[in-house]
Amino acid sequence: MEKMRIIEVKESVFANNDAQAEKLRNELKAQKTFLLNLMSGPGAGKTTTLMRTIEALKNDFNIGVMEADIDSAVDAEKIQTTGVRTIQLHTGGMCHLDADMTKQGLLELNTQGLDLVVLENVGNLVCPAEFDTGAAKNVMILSVPEGHDKPLKYPLIFTVCDALIINKIDVLPYFDFDMEKVVEYAHMRNPNLKIFPVCAKTGEGIPQWTQWLASQVRSWQS
Repeated sequence: MEKMRIIEVKESVFANNDAQAEKLRNELKAQKTFLLNLMSGPGAGKTTTLMRTIEALKNDFNIGVMEADIDSAVDAEKIQTTGVRTIQLHTGGMCHLDADMTKQGLLELNTQGLDLVVLENVGNLVCPAEFDTGAAKNVMILSVPEGHDKPLKYPLIFTVCDALIINKIDVLPYFDFDMEKVVEYAHMRNPNLKIFPVCAKTGEGIPQWTQWLASQVRSWQS
């Protein structure tokens, strides 16, 4: 019997995606469009946080949003009420977007004249972190009910992100969530990680987060 062959494909798949992502990033830089890849687990409050972000920045920047989900258009319909350019991306069962899928979405969105495009990635702490989308910055949201140990359990997403939004701080008294520990664990994974405790529901902490984001967009365009 012929010996079974085992083919390692992971490296070549990621290498090809990384090359496409870098090309896309350079194209967006040339047209001064800042792409933000926003990631989190399901229910962390991505859409609510994004709506707060749009509210704070839409008078300063032309904004577009790509909502990625396995199915449905629920989140895109919510974002559309803010008045920004919005499209829904269906991944066909895939739990992430890669650079090529992101580029397809950007072409459909039409980034002409947009300063800031937000990709709300599929709700997942594992797969989205593995694929470079071509974004200028990666940001993740961790909600208080998820627990402060997530940087220990899902190290990659904390490593690849530039900023961490800790959402739902209004419920801190009701959960065994240690803010000092989550900061410690997150910085173990990424010492340069910017951390913003917020409550998207009330708006607490949103100005600090949006001021940082605005500075990143302006720096990208300079």
